[in-house]
Amino acid sequence: MAVTKTISSSSLQIEIESGKDSSGNTTYKKKTFSNVRTDAASQNVYDVATAIKNVLNVKTRDFFVSESSTLVSA
Repeated sequence: MAVTKTISSSSLQIEIESGKDSSGNTTYKKKTFSNVRTDAASQNVYDVATAIKNVLNVKTRDFFVSESSTLVSA
């Protein structure tokens, strides 16, 4: 039985600095940008994330792409 995976939605997440914990370590939270095209090239998503990072007033750390997929039995 063959199974097909199809990406149904995608979002971009950027970790942004949110403060310090009780030990003085930097804490981060994720800012999510929904409705990223599921067929968008990785370089294009990275370029958009970098552009967003450049206009934010906080320090950032990592970029993530979250994808939701459906599995269908063929």
